[in-house]
Amino acid sequence: MALVKTSGVRLAGICSCVPTLRFDNRTDSAEFSDEEIRKVTGMAGVAARRVAGESVCSSDLCTVAAQRLLDTLGWKPDSIDALIMVTQTPDYFLPSTACVVHHRLGLADHCAAFDVGLGCSGYPYGIWLAAMMLQGGGVRRALVLHGETPTRFSDKGDRSVSLLFGDAGSATALESTDPRRTTDWHYALHSDGSGYNSMIIESGGFRDRFGTDPRKHCVSMNGALIFNFTIKRVPALINETLAGAGATSSDVDYFIFHQSNQFIMKHLCAKQSLPLEKVPIILREFGNTGGASIPLTLTQGNLIRPEDRALRLMLLGYGVGLSWASALVSLDREAILESVELDNTKQVSA
Repeated sequence: MALVKTSGVRLAGICSCVPTLRFDNRTDSAEFSDEEIRKVTGMAGVAARRVAGESVCSSDLCTVAAQRLLDTLGWKPDSIDALIMVTQTPDYFLPSTACVVHHRLGLADHCAAFDVGLGCSGYPYGIWLAAMMLQGGGVRRALVLHGETPTRFSDKGDRSVSLLFGDAGSATALESTDPRRTTDWHYALHSDGSGYNSMIIESGGFRDRFGTDPRKHCVSMNGALIFNFTIKRVPALINETLAGAGATSSDVDYFIFHQSNQFIMKHLCAKQSLPLEKVPIILREFGNTGGASIPLTLTQGNLIRPEDRALRLMLLGYGVGLSWASALVSLDREAILESVELDNTKQVSA
C-alpha cells in the first residue's frame, strides 16, 4: 500500500495488562539442558516471560486493560463509538472477540465492534484503521485492543518458540480532535502472502479442522526465513515512512519495535544507525508477546517525555503473514501510559 496520512487524531492513553505468573527461563524450564537455555536466551534476550493460565484468554487481558484505561480517562462506556480487537488468539471462531469485550465493558449498541486477525504487524494496522474512522467523521472515540497468548500455542519441546513467547493484552484510546492541535500521522502498510507458511499453525482451522498430529496444533516457525525477511523489509519500512513524512531519524524520539528477538532488533539498530537509547527493549522480562509487544513497550519502556512538546514515535510491526507496517504518531504530555496485572487463574466475567 502507498503511504497513508491521517489528521485530527489524538492518542489519549494506553494501558497494558500481563498475567501475574512470571516464568523464569533459566530456572523454570525442564525440557532443555542448561546449555540450550543459555544459547537461546542469550540470543533472544529473554530471561523471563509472563504466562497466562488455561482459563485466561486475550480477551481477559484486554478487558482489564480497557476498563482501567476508561476509568483513568473518565470516559463513559457510551462515549465509545468503535472497538477494534486485534488478535490471532481469539476466544472463539465465532462470535468475534470484539463483541465479547464489548459486552464486558458495557458499551452502547451504537459502538461498532470487530476483530482484525493480524499478529506481529497488527498494532500499526489497528491504529491506522481507528484513525481513518475518526478522521472520517461519526466516530469520536475509539478503542484499539491488541492481545495475544502465544504461550498457549507453543510446543513446550520446541526451543525456538517455547522459550521466546510471553502473553499480554493492551488497550489504546484514540479520539478525534482539531487538526490544528496535533501533527499528521503517517503509515506504511505491506503484505507478502507468499510467505504465509513461514509461521503457521496448520491444524485447528477449517483447512484441517480436527488434525490428529498434536504438533500441527502448535506454531511452526521458519526462523531463518523470518530473520531474512525482517532485516530486508524493516530498514526499508523505516526509510519509506520517514521519507513520506518529510522527516529524518533525528526527528523521531523513539522507535518502538515489535519485540521479536534481541539479536534481530540490535542488528536493525546498527543497520539504521539508530542509537539504542531511542529503541526500548523489554524482551528480558516479558519475551515476545506478538503484536501486543508494541503497546506493552510503550507502557513498560520508561519513555522520557519532554514538557514542552509531544513525543514523536515510530511504531514498527513485522512478522507472521508475512506482514509489516509502521505508524509515525505523536504522544502528548497528557496522554496516559499505565500497566496492570491480571491474576493468572482468573477469567474476567461479564
